[in-house]
Parts: sequence; C-alpha cells; structure tokens
Amino acid sequence: MAFGADSRPGAVVHAHPSSYLTGASGGRGGFGGRGGGSRGGGASRGRGGPPGRGGRGGFSGGRGGVAKRGDFGRGRGDFGRGRGGGGRGAPRGRGGRGGGRGGARGGSNVILKPHKHPGVFIAEGKESLLVTKNLVPGEAVYGEKRISIDGGIEGTKVEYRVWNPFRSKLAAGVLGGLDDIFIAPGKKVLYLGAASGTSVSHVADIVGPEGVVYAVEFSPRSGRDLISMAKKRTNVIPIVEDARTPQRYRMLLSTVDVIFADVAQPDQARIIAHNAEYFLKAGGHIVISIKASCIDSTVPAEAVFTREVEVLKESKFKPIEQVTLEPYERDHAMVTALYQRHQ
Repeated sequence: MAFGADSRPGAVVHAHPSSYLTGASGGRGGFGGRGGGSRGGGASRGRGGPPGRGGRGGFSGGRGGVAKRGDFGRGRGDFGRGRGGGGRGAPRGRGGRGGGRGGARGGSNVILKPHKHPGVFIAEGKESLLVTKNLVPGEAVYGEKRISIDGGIEGTKVEYRVWNPFRSKLAAGVLGGLDDIFIAPGKKVLYLGAASGTSVSHVADIVGPEGVVYAVEFSPRSGRDLISMAKKRTNVIPIVEDARTPQRYRMLLSTVDVIFADVAQPDQARIIAHNAEYFLKAGGHIVISIKASCIDSTVPAEAVFTREVEVLKESKFKPIEQVTLEPYERDHAMVTALYQRHQ
C-alpha cells in the first residue's frame, strides 16, 4: 500500500538457464489513501490466514492469488493449502495438511528471471520459487533448498537459495508486493532482530560482497548461530547486543543506507528511531516488520499499525508504503519510510 528435486534439506537441484513465488499475498493501500495495511487478506488457510473471502491480492482467491502449489521441503505443509507451513523455528516433520516431500523441483526446465528488486530472483519451473544468489556456493544456512543453474560458460554453475516467506518477514514483504525494499547489491544494511541469521543470510546474498550487513541480536543463544553463519558470509558483521542501546555498538558501525527491523517489541518504533539517529544516513530508508500483538493485543491490528506509523512520523520518518504479511504471518504489516534527518 503506497502512503499518500531432492526433498532433503539443503539438497541441490541442477538446471539449465534461460522455483518460491506462487503469487502475491496481502493487499496494498496508501499512506493517506484508501486501503490501509489489511486490504486483501488471505483466504486460504495458510499460516496466519484467517478463513474467509480472499480480497485483491489474496492468498488463494482474487487477483494475484496463488495459482500453484509449492510445498517447502519435508513436512512443512503445502504452500497453497498448509495450515501451518514451516514458520521460523517450526519443528521439522510437522506441517499443515497437504505437506510432504517437495522443494525446488524443476529439473532441466528451470528458468531464472530477475525480480523487480535487485539481487532477488525467480526460478520458474514446475513451481515458481523466490531465490537469492548463494554468496557461499555449496553451503546451506538453515536446510533451505538450493538450485544450481548453468552459468553461461560450459561447465560452470551458479547456485541459488530458495527464500522461504514462512521463515523470513522480508521475503513475505517481497511477496506481499512491496514496491521497494531498498536493500540492493552494494548497500550497507543495519539489521535489528537478526535472530539466528536465517533472513540475514539472504540479505547478505542480496547486498553481495561489495555490501555489508550489520546484524544485531540480543539473545546469546541465537547470537552464537548468527556468529557461526557469519564465519562463512564475511559481509555479515554479527553484533550480540541490545538494539535499545546503540551507543554500545556505535564503534562497530559506519553510516548505513537502510535499517531493517524485526524486533517485535512494544517500543520498536522508538528503538528504530534511536538507531537511525546514530547510524542512518540522511535520505536513507527503514523497512520495519510490525507485529500488532507485541505492541497492543487489546485493539485491532489495523489500529496498531496506524499508531506506529504516527510514531514514525514524529521521529523524522516519512512513511512510503505499507503491506500486510498475511498469509505468511498473522496480524503483521511491513512499513517502509524515508529518513528526514534534518527535518
């Protein structure tokens, strides 16, 4: 909304050039325009998608709905029908109905196409899959499927990693129809709420060797996984600190182009504003995942989203766009905004 293959985890599928995108979820509307963040919810019973009629951009009904089934790996639930398809941290072997074996199938008929977001691609075969170019070929991070495509020179291969929107809010935002994620090759990104590095690894793929991702995570346990991932993805700088206190890691960062935040805290807008004061360049952007229930579970999600946008406006941000993350995440929205430091 604009304001104003092999089924084993980590298996590689080989293909020739010339699949996890199965349709856009959630609707869009504009800041100051009609719609709001919830226009076009999910009609399918995918994770977080309430039963009902699918609006424009709905998950399985209406314009932009899912046209194909594309299950993600072993037991995570069918993408089009699964009730609980493999969310972040979901145990293996438990998936929604319709789950089962699958993943990045397509054989020699996979065609790679660039997505509108630089550094993001679509692998089209029997399924359409959202993928990123693997920064460390031969290495999976969280058991994701990998697709190997001919590199144009005889005997060369280029490897891509399937990007699962049930395990990445940013992937859900891409499939939700964000016009711009502002994360692109060569960019410097501050990632707040990095967890164990699942989404961070894909951001590292996108920015590439010329970019850098400063990944902040408070939990020591998740931080250990993040550090382990960063040993091979050398454009990731892991920071095990509290995002509420950016002064404690200010010596580790330079000015960044983008802040991505998935901190799920009641004061997350203030946390982002505080980090922006330290690190975000004038004219830089933020991409924030808002979980309504973490802020106020007593009011409708749309009211929470509206209130958070107002807080951002008071903190020198000009909202650009808002999309719902359903059916991948229930009562979540993703908001992008421009930072006006000298306003």
